Amino acid sequence: MPGPDEDRRVDFFDDLEILPDITGDERAEGWGDTEEDSTARLIADRPPHWG
Repeated sequence: MPGPDEDRRVDFFDDLEILPDITGDERAEGWGDTEEDSTARLIADRPPHWG
């Protein structure tokens, strides 16, 4: 007969990913973007009244 739950050995696996930190729709690919830096594109696309 097995002992109480306190006596059971439980191994934790740190590399096991149950839930991701970021979901697929939060990543750039989820929005159809690429991983490249978009700073230059944002500066080029700024409105004229921003100077």
